[in-house]
Amino acid sequence: MDCEGVDLFVSFESAYLKDSGMGFDEMDCSLNGRCDLHKPVKVETRTPHHSMRPVVKIVIVMHKMMKSYKQPSECSRRELHTFIMENVLEERRISSAKAGPRYTKSKVLPCSVCDQYQKTLIRSSGDLRLKAATLKGGNIEQKVRFNLCTYISPSSSVADSQPVCLGISNSSLYLACSRTDSSKPPKLELREINDTLNTIVANDPMGYDHLLFYRKESGVAYNTFESLKFPGWFISTTFEDFEDVEVSQKSVNSISSFMLNA
Repeated sequence: MDCEGVDLFVSFESAYLKDSGMGFDEMDCSLNGRCDLHKPVKVETRTPHHSMRPVVKIVIVMHKMMKSYKQPSECSRRELHTFIMENVLEERRISSAKAGPRYTKSKVLPCSVCDQYQKTLIRSSGDLRLKAATLKGGNIEQKVRFNLCTYISPSSSVADSQPVCLGISNSSLYLACSRTDSSKPPKLELREINDTLNTIVANDPMGYDHLLFYRKESGVAYNTFESLKFPGWFISTTFEDFEDVEVSQKSVNSISSFMLNA
């Protein structure tokens, strides 16, 4: 049996008492003859690769088998073989089901972002945060320029929306919605990413799916940005100037509609 480059050998010691004279399928373990299937199953792995990942998978499968397998009253090679195959196939089906949808980069659109009350997104000095403020006159250069990266996916779960990433131009910083404590609400942060992000997979171990937002147009020029990782949480501003840009659930106390300017 081959498992992703690893040869798995399951051996059974079928040494019976020489004087039993009985065939395997005929033998009852309750008789005087002894069946070595009561001993642990021996497993050997052979692999030409240096990766330990396939070996770990096999150990997990065999651990599950040894925990749940109960010795039958009738010692049968066929029964044990069927049990092994059912458990190995079940483990492989579970691993395949964990693969999430893929998001492939499509286009990059340079833009600046302001909320529906004309507050522009700017960098906060001293930390990796964004603030929203009404800029006038000479302060206009403080506005942040973004590269809005659009993605396509065959399994987008939000109707009439498009997955996007918002990266700050000429930097490696991206807006990310993340949560370190499950008892607290998610937060919006700027995360440094040194990757092309050409493809993002849901439940990515690197956490790149935290960078994805569902962009949905509302009205003539307004857009909302809903976190892909935390549905129901939108990029939002407050009604006050120079307050942090956050993620929140839609309410009358926050502004979640934005305009994109070339």
